[in-house]
Amino acid sequence: MSRTVAAPARASRRSTGWTQDPEGVRRNIIEAARAEFVENGLSGARVDEIAARTATSKRMIYYYFGDKEGLYRAVLEEMYERIRSVERELDLASLTPEEAMARLTAFTFDYHAGNPDFVRLVMVENIHHARHLETSDKIANLNLSVLDAIRDIYDRGVAQGRFRPGIEPLDIHLTISALSFYNVSNRASIRQVFGQDMGADPLLTRRRTLAVEAVLRLLKA
Repeated sequence: MSRTVAAPARASRRSTGWTQDPEGVRRNIIEAARAEFVENGLSGARVDEIAARTATSKRMIYYYFGDKEGLYRAVLEEMYERIRSVERELDLASLTPEEAMARLTAFTFDYHAGNPDFVRLVMVENIHHARHLETSDKIANLNLSVLDAIRDIYDRGVAQGRFRPGIEPLDIHLTISALSFYNVSNRASIRQVFGQDMGADPLLTRRRTLAVEAVLRLLKA
């Protein structure tokens, strides 16, 4: 008898949540989906499992996102929106070119280290040849902001004679990303091969310092 009572009660709570706070329900679904996709990848993730982690139903997941791939794309968009949003709060324009580039590099390193789910999902998307990124205009537009920020810092540095000319903003961005991403993406293999824990504070601090120094030396006039 308890099962008969519990199911309608649960359904009622889900229905109430959807009607009173649809945006909250959507966020709840995305957070649950992120965990499922990180754990199992796109191919192995199951919508049933995502629904079980949320305060809504499988039917409502399809209502919001269309299908599993639509939900996965929404998770990717939310991830990129999050990192770009925090980047915009760094107040880079108020700093000298060297300070601004150092702050951006350090932030990127710290963000990757503190958000391994972001790294994991970028790896998953690369397995799928970035076809979901390709179909998302939102992500393409979001990622223009970091190139604009780097271009502004770099151009100021060149104009002031602090940075050498002839370097593309995209190359600077890719260098910063590579120095930040690898420490997380290869954490397990580095531990196994070299016996080093890339997530340990002393090593993270050292790698962070080296990342900032590498970027500044690349740009130095």
